[in-house]
Formats: sequence, structure tokens, C-alpha cells
Amino acid sequence: MKRKHFMYLTMAALLLNSCTPKETNPFLTEYTTPYQVPPFNEIKIEHYLPAVETGFKQQIAEIETITNNSNEPDFKNTIEALELSGQILGKVNGVLYNLTSSDYTEELLAVSRQIAPLASQHEDNISMNPALFQKVKAVYEKRDALNLNTEQLKLVEETYKNFERGGANLSAEEQEKMKAINEELSLLSIKFRDNSNKDGNAFMLVLENEADLAGLPQGTLDAAAMSAKHHGMDGKWVVTLDNPSRIPFLQYSSRRDLREKVYSAYIQRGNNDNEFDNKEVLRRILSLRVKKANLLGFKTHADYVLEKRMARNPEEIFDLCEQLMERANIAAKKEVKELQKMITNSGEKFKLAPWDWWFYTEKLRKQRYDLDEEELRPYFELNNVRNGVFDVATKLYDITFKERTDIPTYHPEASVYEVSDLENNTIGILYMDFHPRATKNSGAWMNAYRKQYRKNGVRIPPVITVVCNFSKPTETTPALLTFDEVSTLFHEFGHALHGLLSQCQYASLSGTSVPRDFVELPSQIMENWASEPEVLKMYAKHYKTGEVIPMELIKKMEASSKFNQGFIVSEFQAAALLDMYWHTLESSEIPEVMEFEKNIRAKIGLIPEIEYRYRTTYFNHIFASGYSAGYYSYTWAEILDADAFEAFKETSLFDKQTAAKFKKHILEGGGVVDAMDMYVNFRGRKPSIDALLLRKGI
Repeated sequence: MKRKHFMYLTMAALLLNSCTPKETNPFLTEYTTPYQVPPFNEIKIEHYLPAVETGFKQQIAEIETITNNSNEPDFKNTIEALELSGQILGKVNGVLYNLTSSDYTEELLAVSRQIAPLASQHEDNISMNPALFQKVKAVYEKRDALNLNTEQLKLVEETYKNFERGGANLSAEEQEKMKAINEELSLLSIKFRDNSNKDGNAFMLVLENEADLAGLPQGTLDAAAMSAKHHGMDGKWVVTLDNPSRIPFLQYSSRRDLREKVYSAYIQRGNNDNEFDNKEVLRRILSLRVKKANLLGFKTHADYVLEKRMARNPEEIFDLCEQLMERANIAAKKEVKELQKMITNSGEKFKLAPWDWWFYTEKLRKQRYDLDEEELRPYFELNNVRNGVFDVATKLYDITFKERTDIPTYHPEASVYEVSDLENNTIGILYMDFHPRATKNSGAWMNAYRKQYRKNGVRIPPVITVVCNFSKPTETTPALLTFDEVSTLFHEFGHALHGLLSQCQYASLSGTSVPRDFVELPSQIMENWASEPEVLKMYAKHYKTGEVIPMELIKKMEASSKFNQGFIVSEFQAAALLDMYWHTLESSEIPEVMEFEKNIRAKIGLIPEIEYRYRTTYFNHIFASGYSAGYYSYTWAEILDADAFEAFKETSLFDKQTAAKFKKHILEGGGVVDAMDMYVNFRGRKPSIDALLLRKGI
């Protein structure tokens, strides 16, 4: 999942760039759409800057009201007033940030690049406002005497901590340094993401004859033909670096030379010494992060980040990831021997390389378990899987989903659902957007156009979006997913539930506003239901016949569930460790990127047949999103989710009492209660790693 605070603008710069449109700016009026979702059909490029200008004026005026108030600072006139400020900016940023990820244009990116440094300035001007900080500090210091409830107390503490981390305690000279750092970082993260996207989109492998198609199943051929047609190359086949195109090609293509081309293009993104090269961009990001951490009194960027995580120090993370890496390496080396034996037995003489792994693993899966992933696809038609996800949520949490065609969307491929309880009370609005396109970032994520909060005692329903990059329909078949894509949909839907079911007073604490290494628990636990036989029979139906997936196939899936875990765990933990090694650098003099990667590979024992899940030059999670010094979070949360799912296995998959406890303590609570306390309140004890090791089979 990807989340980010999108920052605001300074008025002076906006005055130079904004214009006054003749038509009404939709951001500056109350939305008249159902549930006040953004009126995407009315929003134009020229609306963003004038709206932010107005929003900026509004928030500055609100802050002046706080600082000029002659009454003694208290929760309502300071902390709550600050929390509720900037409503117009929140509306604009909710749309702008989401669209720059899910449906960007060059014009939108240009607006985003123009906004980013100005937004950084505005945010810094707030967090380093001495009069405002003194008001906040006064409330913080007497918080225990104010008779606050749990959420109010948490808001006070988080507000004060954010000011500290924003530089409020720095000297004037240090604050100017930090402002310059923040401004530059805001632009560099956009540049990094833009470079990796454009470098990836620039690659196409064009297949022109039968020899190029060797080994490819019909579904992959159909998708490649449709891609070629989209690019104006009828009669040919095109493979891109999007997962639904790249992965099947690596799994099935008999052409080793072409597999190497595709694989090499994928792992070289941002590292081609061209206009989209990211090496110097990321070195600058890392250097500035070290300088910022040092300014704030931290030894490294990781120390700065981990202050607000469940894992409080880098040593704890290194210990966990290195333990798993060591076990995974042992398993991976055994897998290499098996795959190399298969290569040798087939009469080939080459040594297993990373671009061979997917191909021979698929052959070994077929040989050992009589299971071909293409055999599963017909049972995972996208609409059936989506309905299955909805059905699981209904059985667990008593909520329903109704498609709404009268609610505006940002793209024709996006669909909208009203989420309600069994009494037809609206819980929230859910957007779902499933397929790759040139205007969408790669990967899958959940985000919010509007987070849940309460206004005058009334719950304001959240507006949540789930964005993926799944296999597209072809001219002859609907969208048929791999099981990995099925698991991804369950995962992102878990994040959506976290946002939808929130029951908090304040938006900054609601939904997914929890520590990064806790936020993956609601998503990862949902993946467990995807593979349960009882659940598979609910949604896995043959797209032609409607036949429920046979038990024989389910047993093959179960038998192969621990297959290839050496590879899976190795590539993931290698990326998590790479992230931590980059962000525990103590010097702002950053080493050469490829040499550093090579040294870390040797240090952690990553075998040459396996590559990092994400290499540095396209590691968007840590350079263009919120996961810096945090990619380990998926592993940390996996310990929680494996242990938490055991609570359901100990009772039943849809045990109402267990589901109600998970909903109350995990999904509804936002970030109001300490993360470990939330978990203990649900489980009755702290988590154990045993369930995860058993699941991995390592």
C-alpha cells in the first residue's frame, strides 16, 4: 500500500501562476455529488492552482485565529482548531495526489511539480511557526490535567510530536536549512517516480514470427496481440514490463534470449544512463535525508523514521530480516540445485540465471504437483474474484456492496461501490480500478480521497480507492487472473476495509493512520482467506461453464503453497535489507549505487541466481512513497497476520466473535491506541513468529 501526505502551497508563488477561471471552481464550492465525492467530470487542470491559493489563504487565516486568540491555549482552541484547518486544501490534495498515481497526464504532472516545492514551504511555515508551536506546547505540557478522552490525548501527543519532527525546536538558521532540504526532497521524489515510470514504459519487446512465440500459452498470446494492436502493430505481439505481460512471458517463453531481454530491461529501469537515470537522483535523496536526520538529532534517517514505528531501532529489523534471509538462502540453494538438474537433464549446458528462474520453476511446479498456473486462470475471472472478496467481507463484518453508476469516476475503467451495513446505513464509497495503462503507476495500492472523521457528532463516510494492474480482458476472454493477482486484490481490499470501517473523531488519526509496520496487518490477513477451500468455492468458478473449482485443483494449490519459498523470501528480504542499509548510512557522502548494491548482496548472501525484488534505481516504495527505512514492514506485519489468522483457524473462518474483535480493535480504531496494545486487545497476547515460519516452510 502506498500513502502520503500531499503538502500545501505558498500564496506568493501561487499569485504568480494562478488565474481566475470564468466558470465555478468545483473545489471552492460544496460538492453536490452523491456523498460529496469529488466531481471528477467537472475538475479541470486550471482549477488546481486557484483552489489551492484560496485554500492556502483559508488555512493561514485559521492559524492566525489560533495564534491571536488571547484565551489560554486548550484542546479546542488550539489542537482541534489546527486539526480542522485547511479543509479546501484537503479536498484539492486528495484529488491531485491520487490522480498523479492512477490517471496522470503531462499537464497534471507539471502542476504537481509546480506545487511540490511551494507545498513544502507552506508545510514548513506551519510546523516552524513559533507562536503556533508555543500554543501547542502549552497544551501538551498540561495534557494530563485537561480531562481528555483517549483520542483527544493521542491527538495532542501526535500534534506536538509532529511539530518536533518538523523542526519547531531548531534554531532559525537550522530551520532555514531544513526548509531547503524539504523543498528539494519534494521535487526529487516526483522526479524519481517519473523517471522509473517513463524508463519502464519506454520498453517494448515486439514479437514478429512463430519462432518468437515458442512456449507461450494462448492467453498470453492473446494479451500480447491486444497490446500490439493498442500500439498500432496489428499482426504482431508486444510484451511490456507491466506484471501481467512480463511475468507470463518469463514463465512460459522457450526463447531464453528473449527472456533475458525482458528481464534485463525490467531490472535496469532507472539505470540506463539516459534522461531517466535515477542514480544521481536517489543519491541526492539519501544525502538530504541524512542531513535532515542529523539536524533533528538522529544518527541516521532510519533512526528518525523508526521513532514512530513498532520496531523502535534498526538493530531489531536487521535481526529479523537477517534471520529470515539466512533460512531463505538455505532453501534457495536447494531450489537452485533442483532447477539446474532440470536444465542439465533437458540437454542444455548453461548455468541457471535470474531470467531462467520463472521458466524452470513453472516446469518444476508442473512436474512435482501437476499444477500449471494457466490451469487455474479460467477459475479466477476478475468479476467473480471481486464478488468473492465482497462476500468474505459480508460474512465477516456484515457489510454490503452496491455498484453505483450515478457517481462520477476519474476514468472509464474505474467502478464505484456504495458500502453499507445491514441496516442500509452508508459506511463509505469505494472506487476500484484494475488494469494497467500508460497513465497509471505500476503496482497496486489503496488510498483515500477523503478519510473518515466526525463533524458535529455525525460520521462522515470515507471515500476509498483501490488501484491495481491486473491482467486485462482480451478479444476472446474476460480478465482472467493469476492466483498472485487474486492475492493482491484480497490484500488491497484489506487496506480498503481498514479505511472504510474506521470509527474515529479526527481524520489525522483515522483509518490507516497507524505505524507503517502495523498498517499491513489488515491487508495481509485478508490474503489468508483467498486460498482457503471454503472461500475458493465461493468465488473460483470457471468463466465459461460456471463450474466451481474442483477439489483436485485446490489440493494441488495447497500442496504447492510452500513451493519456491526460498526464492520468494530471499528476493523480498534482500530488498528490505537493501532499504535498511541505504538508510542507516551515517554520512551524507553517498557511495556509488551499483557498487553499494553489489556489496550488500555479498554481505547478506543473496545468491547470483536471484535478484533483489526491487533494485535501488526503481525502488519507488522507498524513494517516491512512504516506505523509506520501512520496506521491512511487510515482514513485520506478516508475523502479526500469520499469528492473528490463527485466531480464526482456532474457531472458524467466519467466526463472528473473532471477526467482531478484529473489527473493533484493529479495523475501527485508527491510530488512537498504541499498535501493540491494539494487537494484544484483539489476540489476548503478543504475537509469535511460529505461525509465520510454519507458513513459509523454511
